[in-house]
Amino acid sequence: MIEPVILVHGGAGDIPEWRVPLKMHGVRKAVKAGYEILSNTEGCVLDAVEAAIKVMEDDEAFNAGKGSVLTIKGTIEMDAIIMEGENLKTGAVAGLSNVAHPVTVARLVMDTTPHIFLAGPGANDFAMEKGVPFVPDDELITDFARQALEDFIHGKGEATSELGKESKYGTVGAVAIDRYGHMACATSTGGMTGKLPGRVGDTPLVGAGGYCDDASGACSATGHGESIARVCLCHHIIGLMQSGLGPKQATELALTNMHERTGGTAGAITLSNKGQVGIHFNSKRMAWAYAQNGEIHSGINPDEDEIESI
Repeated sequence: MIEPVILVHGGAGDIPEWRVPLKMHGVRKAVKAGYEILSNTEGCVLDAVEAAIKVMEDDEAFNAGKGSVLTIKGTIEMDAIIMEGENLKTGAVAGLSNVAHPVTVARLVMDTTPHIFLAGPGANDFAMEKGVPFVPDDELITDFARQALEDFIHGKGEATSELGKESKYGTVGAVAIDRYGHMACATSTGGMTGKLPGRVGDTPLVGAGGYCDDASGACSATGHGESIARVCLCHHIIGLMQSGLGPKQATELALTNMHERTGGTAGAITLSNKGQVGIHFNSKRMAWAYAQNGEIHSGINPDEDEIESI
């Protein structure tokens, strides 16, 4: 038996000081929701990561669900992935609109179809057919997202919501292991401010924005999406663990390699199949939290680790 662990991130980048408390509150709330499920004898590891992601998709401090950033045309296109490590089952969506919880639609793809990835109008139609409630744009688009697009259009901001030019937004992610050693990962995002309609980043790509295998570990990434995708960051991290590295060393090495090869920056959260935690980012900040043994650890600055009892 393994001590259950759930680890989440709320995105990485140049997070301004005034948003730090919002980010930290959000990741702690998310990890508590997931850990409550994991702590239940019958708790499902997939349910745990989905619950954690949904908390952050509901929180406009994050770039996922409500609070997602906007395309150059002022629309929302969201991406998400969920994966379990026992049988490598996966569900993903891209270009999704008018739903509160893209991660839930990704879970439905995994659980109810023979496919792993639905995109665009087909993903939207699928969500409606499965009874996922329609959410109007006004309930998803925040003033913060509108202002970010205005800044981008007028040359005050970069076309990124992750890292690249050290942005202030953040994809959300979760990885977990239950008492039986089963693992899961999930990642969700609104993409990047000012992106072209139809752009898909790393988040929903298997092995890039997330990867999970009970034989080794689970990983979720956040950062410059094109760079993450080019090196299949999460799969690289898991591969390094399969070669014998621990989760922290594997995460650091893969992120260094990505930066050297592509110039991009990112962050990732990793769990080994023994419940060991690995957290690393080469941006200014990354909000993260994990729950284990009745404690919550959290941080946002390099080498930070605040501990509180659950």
